Amino acid sequence: MRKSIIGLSAIALAAFSAPAMAQDEPAPELTVTGNAAVVTDYRFRGISQTNKKIALQGGITVSHSSGFYVSTWGSSIDDYIAAGSDQELDLIGGYTTTVGAATIDVGVLYYYYPGNAGANTDFVEPYASVKGTFGPATAKLTVNYAPKAKALTVGNGKEDNLYVAGDLSASIPNTPLGVSAHLGHSFGPSYLTIGKEYTDWNLGATYTWGHLTFGVSYVDTDKSLYTTAGHNVSKAGVVGSITAAF
Repeated sequence: MRKSIIGLSAIALAAFSAPAMAQDEPAPELTVTGNAAVVTDYRFRGISQTNKKIALQGGITVSHSSGFYVSTWGSSIDDYIAAGSDQELDLIGGYTTTVGAATIDVGVLYYYYPGNAGANTDFVEPYASVKGTFGPATAKLTVNYAPKAKALTVGNGKEDNLYVAGDLSASIPNTPLGVSAHLGHSFGPSYLTIGKEYTDWNLGATYTWGHLTFGVSYVDTDKSLYTTAGHNVSKAGVVGSITAAF
């Protein structure tokens, strides 16, 4: 949100056998990447969107060499999230660039919930992030702000929402293993917090095999949020995933 490795001997052989004036092919202006996943629970900022049940997810991104990109991502959800809708579809447009050792990413995310019986559930959320790589580790700080909208209010009027998060990930050298940690805070009140602000966090590990990545993470919050069926969807849990990248 990915790369093939050619052995050193193959590169050397190509260099000796190629014509003297041959040039490397220029990088394509457009790059298309995608993924499909099965997760045991879709957690959005620590809160289950599927009543702690399996979700099917997938996305595709088209990136331009200038740094601009457009993306779409979707997941199955439970009907308590958006007035009976059983799907979340995210439409994203943004720009990424490198400044010194930092990678900066800014954009706008639109949350769309088809089949929501005409209810006002869709909203827009601009975002910005900065990340840096230190050896095998990457640190990232993200800020998401959803301006005041009717979809974000529990009662009448309009509410806004601010989310600030930090992520740390690392690959274990010479292995297909990776580890990650996340800490985020949602500032309310709004529909995304259902009351006061709260904090979410998770710890995870991954194993990559070819185009497949197997993941497991422990997710928790300091919030108690119950559905009408009496399930605490903000309670701690272990989430498993299988993701295919293409």
